[in-house]
Amino acid sequence: MTKMADNATSVDVVEGCRLPVLRKNQEHEDEWPLAEILSVKEVSTRKLYYVHYIDFNKRLDEWVTLDRLDLKKLQCPKKEAKTPTKNGLPGSRPSSPEREVVKSNESIQPFKGVVHSVKEVPRETLRKSLDLNVQTATAPSRGKTLPAPKRKVEAPAPLAPQVPPAPPVPSLPSSAEASQAAVFPAARESTTFKSREDHEQLTSLTTNGTAARRLIPAQPGRKRKANCGGTDEMIKVLQYNKPQSASVFLPPPEDSQDSSDGIPTAPRMTGSLVSDRSHDDIVTRMKNIECIELGRHRLKPWYFSPYPQELTSLPILYLCEFCLKYVKSLKCLQRHLTKCNLRHPPGNEIYRKGTISFFEIDGRKNKTYSQNLCLIAKCFLDHKTLYYDTDPFLFYVMTEYDSKGFHIVGYFSKEKESTEDYNVACILTLPPYQRRGYGKLLIEFSYELSKVEGKTGTPEKPLSDLGLLSYRSYWSQTILEILMDLKPDNGERPQITINEISEITSVKKEDVISTLQYLNLINYYKGQYILTLSEEIVDGHEKAMQKRHLRIDPKCLHFTPKDWSKRGKW
Repeated sequence: MTKMADNATSVDVVEGCRLPVLRKNQEHEDEWPLAEILSVKEVSTRKLYYVHYIDFNKRLDEWVTLDRLDLKKLQCPKKEAKTPTKNGLPGSRPSSPEREVVKSNESIQPFKGVVHSVKEVPRETLRKSLDLNVQTATAPSRGKTLPAPKRKVEAPAPLAPQVPPAPPVPSLPSSAEASQAAVFPAARESTTFKSREDHEQLTSLTTNGTAARRLIPAQPGRKRKANCGGTDEMIKVLQYNKPQSASVFLPPPEDSQDSSDGIPTAPRMTGSLVSDRSHDDIVTRMKNIECIELGRHRLKPWYFSPYPQELTSLPILYLCEFCLKYVKSLKCLQRHLTKCNLRHPPGNEIYRKGTISFFEIDGRKNKTYSQNLCLIAKCFLDHKTLYYDTDPFLFYVMTEYDSKGFHIVGYFSKEKESTEDYNVACILTLPPYQRRGYGKLLIEFSYELSKVEGKTGTPEKPLSDLGLLSYRSYWSQTILEILMDLKPDNGERPQITINEISEITSVKKEDVISTLQYLNLINYYKGQYILTLSEEIVDGHEKAMQKRHLRIDPKCLHFTPKDWSKRGKW
């Protein structure tokens, strides 16, 4: 400890430094992950450091003392280099100081099969070469002809013959396979067979041209979404006695959560996850509430929440569990409870079965409650950026009933008018009720509302890490439940289309496709898509369904959808 203190005096640990920090992992073993110092404060002549563990979720950020820091491996923050403007012209885009750019008069060595550092090729040259490759590999669509891009792509003459060749692009399917390629790319017959019986079982299947529905050709002037057309293609479902994994991998559709791993999409302009860069500062990266008391539970927040500044220094923030009003002391809460007449969330109770109830709350009619709900939700949702403009949203609060009243368990919100078929904006199960099946119950309820509305829905992207796990699990169980209930028709293998799965479940087609890809169920054989259900998948699904005791009963739902396009309804 004395050595650490001596090192601290000689080495100044400031904001932005990186160094290993001692913490306990899930097995309660010591580990030293790399962490960044976000803030430093002094409490009773002792310094505390707020650290963010690199490559860890922000909910694990915490204040640590000096003895948990490994000062021997301290990395001081790099000074930002002053980047001069390009060619000395004002307003021109400067080049990155960390990137080594090849000058235009220097020759580029021909590609010889060895991958060199990306720093050796200018960014503009790479972009131009990629644009050229994409344009040459793209086949003209049969629908609306797209206008030529305004930006001209011109490769410098001396560099054109020396640019390394791009990797071969898979050829587009023929016109006979166009309807299938709209859903999935043409896959080669790479399915492996474990026995001759399996091979004979597959070869006995023939493509039934009359069974598959005909697709309506794209009309000029009609917009088509990628990966949406061709979902009427019949897919045969096989159940093997022996587990067999599909060897064909299909890339996820654009609207799936996995698409965020690729090229970043444009910032959202609507919904509760609007990209607001004003919140992206050092203050919002740090938790500001130490503890929240909500009814009989004490919650430790995971993230920043914009509660009033004077409440952030309190050791405990007290909330009324019925109206969610926040007060600064237990005495204030007791005084408030003598005046608060609520014993359930404001709004209409639209579902009740057993002790579980759902209340529909209009964000315009119950603005104060909705704003307080958003504030507590922000403590556990990192991506949520909307707190006060609650008018365009509906909130569905799930409660658990006992003799004292209806206690909040979780909630989800949705836009009154969604142009992108979103049926959930934000969804949260409070930490005391997590890992008990309430998350899937919230998701199932959101899709039951979509069924009543006669629509398909999808949650707003991006999903949080826990939200993505919950939705993937729900989609998997729901789709597998349908596939396993299919019965053979006239002695043939059961058949189903993507559209039919989407209509039955109200899950958007893109989410159905991405789930089938995630489960690796799809095989492509002789111009036909086949879903292979192995014993391993069937057993895992049956075990998961045995643990899922909480389900939504549509008979207990009393809900009438409104047409929010008329402003008078607001």
